[in-house]
Amino acid sequence: MEISGKTRKILLTMQKGEITEYFIYQKIASFVKDEKNSTILRKIGEEEKVHAGIWEKITGVTVKPNKLRILFFTFLARVFGYTFALKLMEKGEDGASALYDKISQEVPDAKKIAQDEDRHESQLLGMLDEERLQYVGSMVLGLSDALVELTGTLAGLTFALQNNRLVALSGLITGISATLSMTSSEYLSARSDGHPNPLKSSLYTGSVYLMTVVFLVLPYLLLPQDAFVPALIILLSVVVVIIFVFTYYISVAKDLPFGKRFAEMAGISIVVAAVSFGIGLLVKHFLGIEI
Repeated sequence: MEISGKTRKILLTMQKGEITEYFIYQKIASFVKDEKNSTILRKIGEEEKVHAGIWEKITGVTVKPNKLRILFFTFLARVFGYTFALKLMEKGEDGASALYDKISQEVPDAKKIAQDEDRHESQLLGMLDEERLQYVGSMVLGLSDALVELTGTLAGLTFALQNNRLVALSGLITGISATLSMTSSEYLSARSDGHPNPLKSSLYTGSVYLMTVVFLVLPYLLLPQDAFVPALIILLSVVVVIIFVFTYYISVAKDLPFGKRFAEMAGISIVVAAVSFGIGLLVKHFLGIEI
């Protein structure tokens, strides 16, 4: 098949992407313990290899995979889970259809092949059943409660105490106590609702809550005792970052809208922090506390 240099370049890019994704799927499948999910991943990987073979027949060139991309998505899969990593990878290919439109005159079957590939891959990705995503509700509960409760507590104590070490001490005591309370409450709630694994559900809630506590208290531990204003500013920045990362993770892994959820969660946390901050000032003034 005679193709132009521009079309050939596009096809080589697609071919490199397909063969790279073949190795990504195979690599991730090798450490996924669930046999069903591992089989699905290997199947998608084999299809990517077939796609690469189709383009290779047209280009007449054998290309090497992108090793850096393989390492990056394998790392993401180990840290954030394979569903998130693979869906993020597939999102990066949203512009591929426009490229196929450009070459469809020279390679008539290109657009149809691309559509069939995307449809089949989406179906297979939808079959994945990663355990951690079954407990998204528990994780959201732990995160939202920790952000609202502890952000408010720390913001209120910041100007009431005006001492980072005292704020950190109070925050840790409050946070650890609340973690234990949330964990036990989630266990009892999940058990009463007939959840198949209430213990695991409660542990997801508790672990997310505790990690959030650590991140929020950290500025007060790292900065000097009298640097309470910078600590509060960093605290609010950390809150926004945590909400951004977690909301983005959920939106990608569960195919949910990002913007509205992020704005809602961030808005609630910041408003609670502002109200608590004001309460801290009022309490300090009316009780005549001088530190």
